[in-house]
Amino acid sequence: MTVDTNQQITACVEFSNIFLHPLLDESQGVSNQANRREQAMLRTQAEKMCAQCPLQAQCLTDAVTKFDVSGFVAGTTKRQRQEIRARLGVNLADDDFDSYAGVTSGRQFDRAEIHRLRMANPTEPLSAIAARVGCSVSTVKRHLRRIEREGLPTRTNESRTVTPEEVMAVAADVVNGTRRSAAA
Repeated sequence: MTVDTNQQITACVEFSNIFLHPLLDESQGVSNQANRREQAMLRTQAEKMCAQCPLQAQCLTDAVTKFDVSGFVAGTTKRQRQEIRARLGVNLADDDFDSYAGVTSGRQFDRAEIHRLRMANPTEPLSAIAARVGCSVSTVKRHLRRIEREGLPTRTNESRTVTPEEVMAVAADVVNGTRRSAAA
């Protein structure tokens, strides 16, 4: 249940049936004793796999500081990650679901928006990004070339920067506190 060094496949990818199981989704209510037992078993398996993963610190740091993901990630639940963010003072920007869905509102898209779409969808053809942005493929290419040549201007982030070590320390406290309160 560790990372396969030849193929670099993490346990969460190899055993996605565990990590993506509906019983690990906190928004799903667990109605009976059998489901609670299965949920506990799944969580224990996932926790053990995450604890052995060499990418756990980076995975958790990304899940806390960059993405508001659902489900069981890096040994934590969504609620636990929210608590970690609160303790660390990390704020995430709201997702722009319009651009993910390909909705354009007549607004001007800048290089940063095209770059963000490209980074979020690296395997997607440029024509799909152009369709989302509402411009031509050549415009997308021109912006990407300019970004490569000049670099992307940095934007200030209102959230404070935290290290993986800080995230892991707070996570250990949050997860252990959750276990203590569940046992009581």
